[in-house]
Amino acid sequence: MGKPASEFQALQIAVMTVSDRRDASNDTSGDYLREAAAEAGHEVVDHAIVPDNLYRIRATVSRWIASEDVQVVIINGGTGFNLKNSTPEALLPLFDREIDGFGELFRMISYEEIGGSTLQSRAIAGLANQTLILAVPGSTSACRTAWERIIADQLDARTAPCNFVSHLRKR
Repeated sequence: MGKPASEFQALQIAVMTVSDRRDASNDTSGDYLREAAAEAGHEVVDHAIVPDNLYRIRATVSRWIASEDVQVVIINGGTGFNLKNSTPEALLPLFDREIDGFGELFRMISYEEIGGSTLQSRAIAGLANQTLILAVPGSTSACRTAWERIIADQLDARTAPCNFVSHLRKR
């Protein structure tokens, strides 16, 4: 894994909103994630709003993980317990390795905010083709919680004792 870098490394990030109701005019969660990533010093290289359809989600993420220009994919939406929500099912076949602790940690932190309702969150993460993929619920507050309490630090090479930067494809 190696020793954490002593300086920040800007990462290339793609952001996806999974929703049948959102568009560019009301994608507050996607807007938040893109702004937070840019403010942290990362480069948002692509973004998309994709209907909650297993194959459309998988196709877009597959294109990003095959691209040399994307190191991290952050997805919001489609992680709930409704039958229509299909983000985890779309992602699982793509992962080379699942990051079990991400969903566990997100639910632990969310419990402080929403109590037992966090049981219905299916936040998930994994690594595919040296691309980090993180999927969180679609509410802006859930995206803020995930970014501020987990994701921002894990995308920062200075975070010790470990972070995900050393596992990503080099630019």
